Amino acid sequence: MPQLARRIGRAKPSAIMVVAEKAKKLKAEGRDIISFSIGVPNFLPGPHVYDAVRDALAKDSGQYGSNRGADALLDAFLKHIEALGLTGYARANIVTAVGAKHMIYNLAEALLDEGDTIAFPTPYWTSYLDIAEILDAKIDLLPCPPEQDYKLTPAQLDAALAKKPKVFLFNNPSNPTGMTYTKDEIAALADVVAKHPDTWIITDDIYNTMVFDGVGYHNFLHFRPELRDRVIFLDSLSKTYGMPGWRVGFMAGPETVAKAVVTLNSNHITNIPEITTAAAIAALAGPQDVPQRKCAEFQAKRDEVMAALAAIPGIVCPKPQGAFYVFPDVSAYYGKTHGPSGAKIGNDVDLCNALLDAKGVACVPGSAFGEPRALRISYTCPTPQLAPGMQRFREFFAELE
Repeated sequence: MPQLARRIGRAKPSAIMVVAEKAKKLKAEGRDIISFSIGVPNFLPGPHVYDAVRDALAKDSGQYGSNRGADALLDAFLKHIEALGLTGYARANIVTAVGAKHMIYNLAEALLDEGDTIAFPTPYWTSYLDIAEILDAKIDLLPCPPEQDYKLTPAQLDAALAKKPKVFLFNNPSNPTGMTYTKDEIAALADVVAKHPDTWIITDDIYNTMVFDGVGYHNFLHFRPELRDRVIFLDSLSKTYGMPGWRVGFMAGPETVAKAVVTLNSNHITNIPEITTAAAIAALAGPQDVPQRKCAEFQAKRDEVMAALAAIPGIVCPKPQGAFYVFPDVSAYYGKTHGPSGAKIGNDVDLCNALLDAKGVACVPGSAFGEPRALRISYTCPTPQLAPGMQRFREFFAELE
């Protein structure tokens, strides 16, 4: 029979979804499961978003839309990024997508030929590696272990960019670690980027409004505006507004890149739906009280999780200051056995499987993100579940021997 394309052999299902599906199956079987696995914000947008959708339904044209995005949506996004200090952009610099993941895939298609190199720090969001492998790009991983707070140093970046990768992909705040770069750290990295003119820079900053402790959001362009001709900024409605299922992502960047992505949209999706567009405009242009309140709630949840982890001997976890993840190094427990179940803990996958089976707590193994010493906790579960979930977590580690 005919064969599938070779690239399908390089494609892998999301490791995060594998864990989530196992947890879902156990829950369907009647198990009491608390999930710290999927990075969904677990809140809904404000009522003004749904009001806008109802109005749009009443006026639905049923027609195709713009490959770039509706003008009103582009304008709303422009105002949004201006509030972040990213000024000087016009509609020609903006493109919409079916979520930020779709935008990353489009950008990879637009910027990378087979054999080109893309560089990004480890730990990384799983799809970075998966998309690069599907497109047969070379991958340069820049290890950022817990000993350096999971953050890239200027010296590492300088060495990586000296090899002239086609693309450097940077995530701040970070999924999976929640680590957020300070103003001085971003300024130092921007100085390095400015020294190496042969690389496209993608800043995946979809957690830019979920920043804690007064650290603030910072972008290379704040310090080196001359980088505008090769920096591509990514954002999304998913995390900020509690709208992951609505699938709306954006890029702001050089006009040549934006035009290329519009062309890909014309072949991939044509346009994001009219109803989704109305919701996105309302979210960006309407009241911001829901995301502001949720950011404060996530900071409090971060503190609760960190306090629980601090009570477990041997666990090391740099303090995250953004997003809604913590990424503890649990490798001190490898080689142990879970007493009640007899499960052997050889690595992060063993540990997460034993934790789910024994305690009904779902976490994602760190190897899914390129760091097998760790696991990821997403603390977006309903607040009443957080304390019991972390109590089960502590009990599990106390039972390892």
